[in-house]
Amino acid sequence: QPFTSPPTHIIMASSSSSPSICGAFAEEMDATITAIIAPGRGILAADESTGTIGKRFESINLPNTEDNGRAYRTLLFTTPGGIGDYISGAILFEETLFQTALDGRPMVEHMRANGIIPGIKVDKGVVTLPGTQGESYTAGLDGLGKRCAEYYAAGARFAKWRAVYTITDSLPSSLCMTANAEGLAHYAATCQENGLVPIVEPEILMDGRHSIQRSAEVTEAVLSSVFAAL
Repeated sequence: QPFTSPPTHIIMASSSSSPSICGAFAEEMDATITAIIAPGRGILAADESTGTIGKRFESINLPNTEDNGRAYRTLLFTTPGGIGDYISGAILFEETLFQTALDGRPMVEHMRANGIIPGIKVDKGVVTLPGTQGESYTAGLDGLGKRCAEYYAAGARFAKWRAVYTITDSLPSSLCMTANAEGLAHYAATCQENGLVPIVEPEILMDGRHSIQRSAEVTEAVLSSVFAAL
């Protein structure tokens, strides 16, 4: 029978586990974590790329322009009635982090006014990993430190990086698991050095006809490799 894998495993790295890396940001980062995981609240994924949000606009015959994207996100982050009571943080696309709302105020100011902590997607998407059967590796480490510093200055306080794994009888390969675990660890350390709480996201795809036992084996192997690298 086809099996649906468990949801993505998300790890939020605490500054207390690596105080030498976090330095002066440690106290602020722990406060960010406490706020994000507050009971009854959750993280909103609002990091649609220009192409992805264009598909959504197309379904309602709306042109994919910067102004329409600004209007959409202004509507979202200025929602009255206590939106921050339910959303603790929102992951943004880079454009949104630096964008102003329709009233000319920075989008992050509206988020903070509603008690929502701004976050940022920092990876550059997945690319094919050479030497594998079409497996992927997440790009974006080049220049990451500089970008993280800029994101922090713009108001972001946490970040997200996604690695993708495919399950078959022989996949994921050890090369794929090692490369992505090391990439996730490098990303996490770089974020912490620049004041951003890193959300580490090893996503094991649900596609396939594998058994629940195979899913458990892969999940254990992937998470073990990630925690060892962290």
